[in-house]
Amino acid sequence: MPRFPDHLKGSGPSNPFPGIKVLERRIGREIPHRLGSNEGLDMPHRALRERFGDAMTEHVYCYGDAEALGVRQRLASLYGLPLEHTLVDAGADSLIALALRTVAEPGCPVVSASGTYPTFGYFARGQNCHLVERPYREAPGLLTPDLEALLAAAHEHRARLVYVANPDNPSGHLHGDDEIRRLRAELPEDCWLLLDEAYHDFRDDADSPFSREALPGVIRLRTLSKAHGLAGMRIGYAIAEPETLAMMMKVRIHYAVSSLTQVIAETVLDRHAEVEAHIREVKARRERLAQHFHQLGAEVLPSATNFIALRFSSAELAGRLNQELLEAGRLIARPAHPDLGHVLRITAVEDALVPGRFDILERALASGA
Repeated sequence: MPRFPDHLKGSGPSNPFPGIKVLERRIGREIPHRLGSNEGLDMPHRALRERFGDAMTEHVYCYGDAEALGVRQRLASLYGLPLEHTLVDAGADSLIALALRTVAEPGCPVVSASGTYPTFGYFARGQNCHLVERPYREAPGLLTPDLEALLAAAHEHRARLVYVANPDNPSGHLHGDDEIRRLRAELPEDCWLLLDEAYHDFRDDADSPFSREALPGVIRLRTLSKAHGLAGMRIGYAIAEPETLAMMMKVRIHYAVSSLTQVIAETVLDRHAEVEAHIREVKARRERLAQHFHQLGAEVLPSATNFIALRFSSAELAGRLNQELLEAGRLIARPAHPDLGHVLRITAVEDALVPGRFDILERALASGA
């Protein structure tokens, strides 16, 4: 089991403001009179009520449940996750920062693929970690973080943490469960694996037993931004062993997830059939998009996400097409990292299937680009 930084090994720091919901659970009864939290409980909020109605406005007055118990209970029920193995925070990005804050110290080496989800590198540099990147592995029909290269870099640099997005962003590649197990088993004993599973819900095997495991030395991150459509609300969750989550709680911003966000997430989780239908529709659109561009002669990479990735012959060509689309009011994604500048990513939304939406790409492919 990798170690935690020395400053977190003692009894503190502890949350100085656990909040009324946590206190109610501790004492086993309701606290009906909120007289000490200094919230603006008497604010009329006439403007909010006029625009959004009373039902929504009632959830903006108070700090959220610091433990997000209602959300975690629903995650446990829906996905078979033990309650003590989950922690809710303000989206996958916030969880990346939280994981780094929990296990990494300034100056320590951390490893990732060069061009993978860039927020990891952003937060790693912001914490003054030494970011070690290794190129993707490329072959016909394949663009994937190179797990062997990441493993070798972890040993060479005595890394504190290795980051892997699975399924990957921006390539869409999916590493199988056995590959992830082997990576964890062969990492240095004192190295954490940060497994970013933001697109997990779009895997065909999303409900496998492995998906529910809290693995020693692993912090798994998931989000309600994609399959659940709550990107604007900022909410996601971590899966890890209780000891690891307890350490994360020591350095977590305890009211990062608002009362309104939590009740919205609970409402969506309570209507899981709609989420499941949405996932099926996204997968169908993804396949239609992939087939469309494949028939036009594009190289469409396999994807286990809610997007497809197209690989072009050069970064210059991909950059030019991306710019032309942007000028035409069509925003797609091109990785900022130079190693993956030849890739364009298209989200499988209904708007992407409108005839002529990608006429710029279609003309370029027809000309042999």
